[in-house]
Formats: sequence, structure tokens, C-alpha cells
Amino acid sequence: MNTPKQQFVIEGGHRIEGEITASGSKNAALKMLPACLLTSEPVTLENMPDIRDVRMMCGLLESLGATVTWDSPTTITVEAKNIHTHVPDPQLAAQVRASIVLAGPMLARQGQIELAPPGGDVIGRRRLDTHILALEALGATITFDKTFSMQVDGLKGANILLDEASVTATENAIMAAVLAKGTSVIRNAASEPHVQNLCEMLNQMGAQISGIGSNQLIIDGVDRLHGATVRVGADYLEVGSYLAAAAITGGSLRINHADPQNMDMIALIFKKIGVEWRVDDHAIIIDRGQALQIRHDLGNAIPEIKCQIWPAFPTDMMSVALTVATQAVGTVMFHDWMFDSRLFFTDRLIGMGAKILICDPHRALVQGPTVLRGDQVISSPDIRAGMALLIAALAAKGTTTIRNIHQIDRGYMAVDEKLTSLGAHITREVVG
Repeated sequence: MNTPKQQFVIEGGHRIEGEITASGSKNAALKMLPACLLTSEPVTLENMPDIRDVRMMCGLLESLGATVTWDSPTTITVEAKNIHTHVPDPQLAAQVRASIVLAGPMLARQGQIELAPPGGDVIGRRRLDTHILALEALGATITFDKTFSMQVDGLKGANILLDEASVTATENAIMAAVLAKGTSVIRNAASEPHVQNLCEMLNQMGAQISGIGSNQLIIDGVDRLHGATVRVGADYLEVGSYLAAAAITGGSLRINHADPQNMDMIALIFKKIGVEWRVDDHAIIIDRGQALQIRHDLGNAIPEIKCQIWPAFPTDMMSVALTVATQAVGTVMFHDWMFDSRLFFTDRLIGMGAKILICDPHRALVQGPTVLRGDQVISSPDIRAGMALLIAALAAKGTTTIRNIHQIDRGYMAVDEKLTSLGAHITREVVG
């Protein structure tokens, strides 16, 4: 996708207040689209976020021969009746991490795929070994020489113990197993909401998956899947980000169709930095006047916010939570053991006035509150760090310029339009 370089210019100091509706989950959408390859019948996906990564995944499906139609701004129909190649566009594949999950559906449908190494966020090493081991257990033969060459003469059910609870490896194994002969058991499976959303979609298409939401999935293979109409669940990472924007600017916000059942652990962790919200049916409401005070552990110990696998605090919320903590009274340690570059964006926050000590690549000590100042900022190569910097700019005194905003656009639908509707002063500009 060739788009002109753009930047955000943000005038800080304006409250985020009002009401919005949650967008569909990026992480769910990017796996539900490849799942459409598992049937020749049309599949309609509602509440689809119109974001950069989704557009690239649609391009990958079209490069294989599928027809992708936007029926409305948030509804897509995919018909994969005629798959004419087993080589998805290598340039697109190299730009989106989720391209790796084309492997499972293509092995199930076509018996082969030639796949360029996936792209995505630069947040440290992101191993693919778990994918390979899972697909090999189901019968695939896989070689790698600049590209992945995968082939199988009929997938067969298997007992699979993943060596880590990888989300995308779990999803790849699920999509391969639903059309395999026999029963597959996936142990140490990831159980995030987007994994559950994918499983529920596949069951609506005729798959037989049990154990959804647990770390053990049992999949009885079926001969074929059929079309369906499925809703993409709310993006809990987007919901958390907008709640953070309201809290850090002293505003109030109602987010409708937020799927609050997926926000329980995020709510617990945000309480540690003085941010609380309430649930009204399917909506989440955050009120004005958040305390923004770090809650110490027993014995007045400095608390540690540490990401873990679901249902614990997600790594993708670390950057946003850390940014809010710069405006909270007290000291807190952030620990992201999963990715060795996740916290490197904090040098931009330090440049804006935050008090942050980088202990090592995985840990940062934050002391607040400090006055953030508008600054010239280059967005991190990480979607979530880009959003965190945007949230910091909303709270800063003065004007901030954030470049490389295509990273934010990859994961957040119409973020400038949504925030502007809530009172933010943001201008999107073409650079050069």
C-alpha cells in the first residue's frame, strides 16, 4: 500500500469527553479474514475495523484469488471460491505480522503455501518456531530458504503441546485442524478474546471446537465448512487506550458496545495507577476527576505492573498504562518480559518531561506526576507505543508533532476523527 507520509499535529490540554462506539478488534479481524479461505462459500464479517493492517490482509486474500467486498464501512464479504495460487503477495506479507496465519488455512484448503517471512511491529524477536512445530505435528512438511515452503498430503489430527502460549501459533493450528482428519488436542493454547472470536466464527461455519476460552482446545475435524455471518468483537486494546486518553486529560467518556467482560484484568491494573471505570450493560463509563495516584503494595512497597498471558494484563496495554502513570502521584515499575524492545519508546516520553528510569530492556521505573511538554516526536515502530505517544501529546502543554503515523493507523480506526469528536485538537497533515 503506497500512501503519502502523514503526521499528526496535536494541541494538548483539552479534555477527552463524550461518547463513542468501540471498533472491531484488529487482532481478531486479522485472523478471521484468513479463516474465510477455509470455505468456498461467502463469509460476511460485521464490525470490521477499516484500518491499514486489515486493508493489507484483504490485499493478501485477493492476491490468492479471493473476492473481497466492502458492503458497508464496517462490513466485509469474502468469497474464496477460486484460489488460483499458493503464493500470497510477498510484498504485502512482509508488511503485516498476521500474514503467517495464512499458513493454516492454505494448508487445509490447498495443501501448500509459499510464504514470505511476516512483517509487523519492531518490538524485539518474535519467534515462529511454535507455528512450525504445530503445523508439522498435523502432517505438514516445512522448509525455509528466504521464504517458507509448506506442503501437506492431507492434514491429520494430532495431540499438540505448544512450547509457548503463542496467540498466532494457536490460531494457525486451529485453522489447520478444523479440516484435518480425526481429532486434534491443542494444549497450552492461547485463550485471548480474539482467539475465542476466531473459534466461535469457525463453529458457526460448521467446525467442532470445544474448550473455547481455556488453554486446552479439542477439535474434531470435519470434511467441509460453509459460509456464515459473524461479528468481530470489540477491540479491548482500543477501548483501554481511549479510557486512558480520558483519564490522563481529566475527562469523562462512555464507550458503547465495549464488550466489558474482556476488560476485567485491565480494570484491575488501571486501579493501581488510580484509574477506575464502571460498566453499564455493554458500555464502559469513566468519570471526571480520576485520582491518578499509585496504589502501593503491602508494606508501602513500589508496585510492579507486569504483563502475562491471558487472562492476565496484556503486553499490548503496557505502553498506554505506562504513559498514564507518568501523570499519577507515586512510583511504579513496569515489566514487559515478552518483548525486548517494547519499552524503548519511553525516551520520547522522557524528552517530553516524564521521569522514567530504564532499568534494562524489560523494565522501566516511572515516577510521577510531571508536566509533559509538547515536542517534535517520531512515532515508535510499535502500534501501541505510537498510540501511547498520542495520548501523552493530548495531556502535554503546547503542541506536539508525531510522525510516521501509519503505525498508529495500522491498529486504530480513524483515531484522529474519533478523538476530535471527543474534544481533542488534532490535525492530520501530509508530509513533503
